[in-house]
Amino acid sequence: MKNKPILFLVIVFTFTLSCKPKNPIVLMETELGEIEIELFQKEAPLTVANFLEYVHRGLYADSKFYRVVTMDNQPNNDVKIEVIQGGLGWGEQIERLDSIPMETTEETGIKHLNGTISMARSTPGSATSEFFICVGEQPELDFNGLRNPDGQGFAAFGKVIKGMDVVHKIHQSPSKNQLLNPEIIIHHITKSK
Repeated sequence: MKNKPILFLVIVFTFTLSCKPKNPIVLMETELGEIEIELFQKEAPLTVANFLEYVHRGLYADSKFYRVVTMDNQPNNDVKIEVIQGGLGWGEQIERLDSIPMETTEETGIKHLNGTISMARSTPGSATSEFFICVGEQPELDFNGLRNPDGQGFAAFGKVIKGMDVVHKIHQSPSKNQLLNPEIIIHHITKSK
């Protein structure tokens, strides 16, 4: 009899945890290994929906990581960052979805920390298919950061939960003028949960 209230609380707690909406998880299979990424759908709904639409349509199949930014390869930048960048690339014949409104870090609360995935862009609201993953903390990519002259930062929307060793391998791969040589193939990105 004494254990019934405790058992009831355990059941209620377990039920509550199982009802909590879970963030989508995607698995990025690269030629150097797998990267598992949790997407923050509640905080950045437009950005996550856009990324998942590319995943759903299979548009990231055989895409690439093509750019690495290290402390040593940005001599003309006063504000230095460290990221790996990938996606469909910049060819004209590539199928892309329309660009999306920018969800700033001020709006979402998602900061550019080690392993954060974020959208690459030129101007606010121009992001489509290209993304980058932070290597180390990159506060200058947040809203009011100094990396981009417009001060809007970039739209962070998730984080690496497994495979940062692969991110580091990519970041340390041979490059010239920030371009990987050779590029690292992303075989597939699939939604796993």
